[in-house]
Amino acid sequence: MPELAAREPVEWAVATRCRRGETTSGDLAVVTLLPEGVLVAGIDGLGHGDEAARAARKAAEVLRESPSRDLVLLVERCHAALKDTRGAAISLAFLSPSDRGVTWLGVGNVEGRVLSGDPSAIRPKGSLPLGNGVPGHELPPVRAATLELRTGDVLVLATDGVEAVFADSLDVSGSTQAISERILADHWKPTDDALVVAVRYLGARP
Repeated sequence: MPELAAREPVEWAVATRCRRGETTSGDLAVVTLLPEGVLVAGIDGLGHGDEAARAARKAAEVLRESPSRDLVLLVERCHAALKDTRGAAISLAFLSPSDRGVTWLGVGNVEGRVLSGDPSAIRPKGSLPLGNGVPGHELPPVRAATLELRTGDVLVLATDGVEAVFADSLDVSGSTQAISERILADHWKPTDDALVVAVRYLGARP
């Protein structure tokens, strides 16, 4: 997937793999540029195969048709739209150049990390707090958290087909496509679909 041009506030890329033996993935990413920032989503349809993919597509349609920086509203809309599906784990992030930060929330097991663009940093700057539940079946009370961003920081969302330790010693050099592919190469679990979306924050537009 192509990265956004440098004049935009981010560059981004997605890497995916299907569960071994499958040809359809139940994992999807959405990245949408809005006037006030960038909406990013990692979606993992429950299970795998066609029904998981259908659930993920329904959630993605909600986010693409009515994107917003109000993440609580978005996850509630996804929950309503997924009631006739298996449901899906959903993590959402909104990167705001004017606020120089990210607002994020997650329900289910799509992990999120923010990593410093400073090559001397050895640990993630932040980890996404995840709520229990499955949008489409059970939605707990949700609340978004915020984290400061600096130019060069990298946001990563990864579905549970990726080992949760993926960010413990992650090299964030190179393109976001290289970062995404590097994570899958090192941490994919072949028993599940896997998706990584990596977003590098480039700062406010000139």
